[in-house]
Amino acid sequence: MKTEILVAALAGGMSSNRVLHSSHETAPYECDGLTMFKARPKVVVLPETREEVCYVLKVCQENGVPVVARGAGTGLSGGALPHAEGVLMVMAKFNRILAVDGDARTARVEPGVRNLAISEAVSELGLYYAPDPSSQIACSIGGNIAENSGGVHCLKYGLTVHNVLSVTLALADGSIVTVGSDALDSPGYDLLAVTIGSEGLLGIVLEATVKLLPKPEEMRVVMAAFDDVTKAGDSVGRIIAEGIIPAGLEMMDGPAVAAVEDFVKAGYPLDAEAMLLCEVDGTRDEVAEELLKVERILKDSGATMLRVAKDEAERILFWKGRKSAFPAVGRISPDYYCMDGTIPRKHLSLVLTRMREMSKRYALRCANVFHAGDGNLHPLILFDANDPEELTRAEAFGAEILELCVEVGGTITGEHGVGIEKINEMCVQFSSDELTQFHELKAAFDPTGILNPGKAVPTLNRCAEFGKMHIHKGQMPHPELERF
Repeated sequence: MKTEILVAALAGGMSSNRVLHSSHETAPYECDGLTMFKARPKVVVLPETREEVCYVLKVCQENGVPVVARGAGTGLSGGALPHAEGVLMVMAKFNRILAVDGDARTARVEPGVRNLAISEAVSELGLYYAPDPSSQIACSIGGNIAENSGGVHCLKYGLTVHNVLSVTLALADGSIVTVGSDALDSPGYDLLAVTIGSEGLLGIVLEATVKLLPKPEEMRVVMAAFDDVTKAGDSVGRIIAEGIIPAGLEMMDGPAVAAVEDFVKAGYPLDAEAMLLCEVDGTRDEVAEELLKVERILKDSGATMLRVAKDEAERILFWKGRKSAFPAVGRISPDYYCMDGTIPRKHLSLVLTRMREMSKRYALRCANVFHAGDGNLHPLILFDANDPEELTRAEAFGAEILELCVEVGGTITGEHGVGIEKINEMCVQFSSDELTQFHELKAAFDPTGILNPGKAVPTLNRCAEFGKMHIHKGQMPHPELERF
């Protein structure tokens, strides 16, 4: 469809100054947080009402035009990568907290509301919203729902899917449906769980009802240093085996610690090969008891240093360091590639050792940051995108990490989603029968396939091609490895 015809059709249902199509207007939207893949959308729309969202969808479906939804653009898997022949629907103007029910501990919010803004809005009620991705100061709830985001406290309090009661969606034909309810359970198929993590393939989020939790009476965090990553990894399993479920249990290796400490000055131990942050929360008595147990386990596991945050300010500083890992690494490398795989906790040490071997083989530095408690890995591969050969090696390095995650019984994503980044690795994790079921589910919501096409659900042909050029362990990637 010609751009000028599409623009005129879209402007028929919304203000023309919110229908962007010139090159300088669309340039800022060419990628999300994964900058390795870029595409200019044909048109960008910024709707303000449900009616405008539905109008755009109807126009696009009638004309076979792809639609990609975008929130704050902080995603790290290319889930909001625009379609060059399509419309990018930016939901940033849907930024209102519609209602808060302190008694029911719920909030109704629009998709453009920032993650952190919910907790700020209900703080005076002694409540907060638990999922806290590192980008929570900027990322939006709609994007969190699309990718099933987590954060450093998801070990105890769960991912987005565990903290959302209902979602209102605009479907591809412009109709509106609500899945889930304000009750704790709903009859029929669990369409809410299907929707959360569906990456914009099934519908566009218009509203969500989220759970709120009471603030814990007390929160204490202990920082532990280790002279060996294996000892640090093993201590994670020992804490969980003791029956302790920390609010947060995070691990960083030496390179990540050094980068963060230089950036934040959080008091991290620069001589450590690995570092753990373990936070316990609850009543004062519970916290005191669990903290003693955690310290004992860490000492028995070989910790060379233990330090409990002396007050709330220091606790926040410890966590600020962890949540600043990505920008900290960005200061020491022209580019970095943030991976997101999940493994069984018992294999943490094995996977760390294997990744260090890969780092040497691919001749690329790698700083590791983990949600260690739930086995969610975030290796940061450092490279220079101006060097095409380094870029190819970085992608191959990342693919091999994800294949390793599957090999040890894990999965290719924990919270960043599949997007365009992991489309090939879907073929590693899932069989052709499983992929067929994914396609059928997609078709049930979006029969014409206009929503975020080419993402998250690979074709069987694509899987066959990937099988032919699969990178076996121990081999260097083919220089002409295609990026889909």
